Amino acid sequence: MITLPGLIDTHVHLREPGATHKEDFETGTSAAVAGGYTTVLDMPNNPEPTITPGALQRKINLATKRIYSDVGFHFGATINSSQYFQQIKDKVFGLKVYMNHTTGTLLQEDPKILQIIFEKWPKDKVLMVHAEGETLQKAIDLARKNNNKLHVCHVSLASEIRLIQQAKVQGLSISCEVTAHHLFLTKNDAKRLGVFGMMRPPLENPDVLWKAIADRTIDMIASDHAPHTKEEKLGPNPPNGVPGLETTLPLLLTAAYEGKLTIEDIIRLCHTNPAKIFNIPVQKDTFVEIDPTIRYTLYARRLYTKCKWTPFQGKRVKGKVKRVVLRGQTIFKDGEIIGNPRGKVISPL
Repeated sequence: MITLPGLIDTHVHLREPGATHKEDFETGTSAAVAGGYTTVLDMPNNPEPTITPGALQRKINLATKRIYSDVGFHFGATINSSQYFQQIKDKVFGLKVYMNHTTGTLLQEDPKILQIIFEKWPKDKVLMVHAEGETLQKAIDLARKNNNKLHVCHVSLASEIRLIQQAKVQGLSISCEVTAHHLFLTKNDAKRLGVFGMMRPPLENPDVLWKAIADRTIDMIASDHAPHTKEEKLGPNPPNGVPGLETTLPLLLTAAYEGKLTIEDIIRLCHTNPAKIFNIPVQKDTFVEIDPTIRYTLYARRLYTKCKWTPFQGKRVKGKVKRVVLRGQTIFKDGEIIGNPRGKVISPL
């Protein structure tokens, strides 16, 4: 057996409030625990976006006593939400700035508004960007000008890796993440999967990303768990996004077995670095037991996520979560959630 610390996913869409037909706090955190995660941070781009203190408190109230893993929240960036930054800064882990089109209504493209957002956000707090391709240079320039602690979400391109490497060499406070679907799926998979492979950013070249993991340009792996129903995906306007909380760790364990990374890399990318960068509290007596010898196939019907599908359907993996312990209590064992929800809504250190 291998013992890991409780994993941390800093980029999760739990969909509540406003889209609980896709996911909710109970199903989403059940999926997290089944995937070996004991802490997740929830994104703000709900149909009811997290852009006011009231909306944030509503999420906190909805999650309390209903979550199986610990849950923290990010705040959404708009010109109006910037007036609340000082009020909510101690309750959230990061500010999410959407600089390219994606799910939700939080797109920010006006340079003047972006300058106000970057300027007003507290300098000791993480400012996260959805900034694809050339837009990333704009984010880096704004962060340099305003002395922000920048985090780049779901990196997918070689050009983005080069910009991040350059910014790190120049001393900018910058970190970045990659998702499992960008590591383990290709453009050919996107064609095969059709609407079930639609995501932002789109699938590109995994080899570039694996190299960036090896040279430690990439600081963490996040799932960008973005569940949608099958009906929505097959509808006239299929949304971008795929679920990932329950498949990320099995894929990484398989990659470790194949020699692409080590167990120590998984701990660094999925626990140590996320905790350090986002100032996440330590969970005492919390760990995940893995049987590295078990080979099995990923099937959607076995998943806890409410959407019940995965782009990795039918993929063979090696290494399975056997038990998850949170603060001394077994909360998952042999494929089953144990007991009532014991997760807590958390705030930064």
